[in-house]
Amino acid sequence: MGQGHSLSARRRTGERAARRRLFLYTAPMSQADPIRVFVSHLWEQSDDYLRVFEFLESSRNFYYRNTSTPDAIPGGDKEALKEDLRRQIKDAEVVVMLPGLHAQNQDLAMFQALFAQASSKPVVLMKFFGAERPLPKALTELASVVIDWDERALVDAIRHEARHENTARWDVIEFKLD
Repeated sequence: MGQGHSLSARRRTGERAARRRLFLYTAPMSQADPIRVFVSHLWEQSDDYLRVFEFLESSRNFYYRNTSTPDAIPGGDKEALKEDLRRQIKDAEVVVMLPGLHAQNQDLAMFQALFAQASSKPVVLMKFFGAERPLPKALTELASVVIDWDERALVDAIRHEARHENTARWDVIEFKLD
């Protein structure tokens, strides 16, 4: 061997280091350490975009920081737009994709999903709101998870995908026996 360490000892050390990195990465969400969320956009606040934040704001004990900036459209060509999207997605822990953008601007919607995947950011794909339309296959293939428009499903998907938090919850129903 010559190295002074057996292969199994080096493997165990590597496994411990990987667990330590995973533990550091998966710190639970808190007010001091909110989950950084990017919601896909085309530099305008669509109804779906605003609805995502209504859901997040109405959820108790959920802390997030929005890394998307749809109000600040950069000047320049298409490459300047993509560079601005890269900057916004780079700071996020999870990307929420809205399928309606794909119909509006397929190129920029796919760019956001592809850059998220290339940056190892999980993609939470929302279904179309209020319609039973099929999702674009290209987006579903890039998504980590596809969810319905439901506050609980959205928050749980973000927590699970961003921080690997166990989001299993039980509903408690109180009733009186007569």
